[in-house]
Amino acid sequence: MMGRLFWKFFFMFWLAQFLTMVGVGISVWALRPDFSPPSMSEMHRLPQEPSGGFREMPHPSDLQNGMPPRPLDGPHQELLPPLLPIAAGSLVSLIFAALLAWYFARPIRTLRKAFDDVAKGKFDTRIGASIGGGKDELADLGSDFDHMASRLQGLMDAQRRLLHDISHELRSPLARLQAATDLMQQQPERAAEFITRLERDTGRIDALVGELLTLARLDSGMAEGMGGDVDLREILEHIVSDARFEAGSRQCTVEVVMPEQMHVKGNAELIFRALENVVRNAVLHAPANTLVEIAVRNVEGGRWQIKVADQGRGVPPSDLDAIFQPFFRSSTNGDTAGYGLGLAITQRVVIAHGGKVRAVNRASGGLQVEIILPAA
Repeated sequence: MMGRLFWKFFFMFWLAQFLTMVGVGISVWALRPDFSPPSMSEMHRLPQEPSGGFREMPHPSDLQNGMPPRPLDGPHQELLPPLLPIAAGSLVSLIFAALLAWYFARPIRTLRKAFDDVAKGKFDTRIGASIGGGKDELADLGSDFDHMASRLQGLMDAQRRLLHDISHELRSPLARLQAATDLMQQQPERAAEFITRLERDTGRIDALVGELLTLARLDSGMAEGMGGDVDLREILEHIVSDARFEAGSRQCTVEVVMPEQMHVKGNAELIFRALENVVRNAVLHAPANTLVEIAVRNVEGGRWQIKVADQGRGVPPSDLDAIFQPFFRSSTNGDTAGYGLGLAITQRVVIAHGGKVRAVNRASGGLQVEIILPAA
């Protein structure tokens, strides 16, 4: 069924073509070099029929041969417009207008149906193949729709995974809280022991909820105070001091090389948390008696490059991008504590500050996380 847009396109294109043909036909007919309107004297000399028209004058040769008189071109025939060319042109323009209207209306109908499917939750809808046969704006529109649908599908899948992971992570401490509460009622003499466990599990839940709230604010663009002057050196000095204290129990060494002055624009608290997550992650996965290296330098384009490397087992190459997703736990790090939110928060913070972050496996062994932030 043809929609209103089709008929609008069809009527406008056909009307434009029809008027063009009429104008061109009349102009060509009126400007013929052999056309000259008859004068009044010529019109009076021509015999008139009783009806008021001009009678045909017989030719002498026709009268001698007994043939009927030949028609003469009268002035009324000279004034007749070329209806046959105009009619033929109108027919061609009719077909052309219909095809052109169909060409424009069909992709729009397809796009409308695709939007309706996406609104119903069918995020796997794709239309690029159906309207992308040409190299024009309509094909680009189909490609843009497919990109939007893919992005929406990815976001919805990520949201489902996030809700599943949150429920999974909360289930265990909540179950322990319930069990400890029941045992404390049954064994009041062990109340002190159970209260300690209750405090530990409630602390874990509080930490998880805090990280989730931070992640949600970053994903929604609600981070505040992004225009302040941040001293990277001061932040890293605090982080390295804490990291050395944690690494001391396993005889690990934390070394840092950085310039005297390092400043960026942003939120100091968020940047502190992003860098702390990376450094603590490196210390956590560093084997005993190994080195954790932190190096900062200014790179081309007025940016600060921060590299944090350990000498651990690294991660499988297929997991290098996935480790920045919420709740992702690499198979090589399944025995470590945490919820898998640290690097996800780091990535969001860095992106919010106009930077980028990536992870690579070192050739000598271990994982290296590279952060680039624009210099102030």
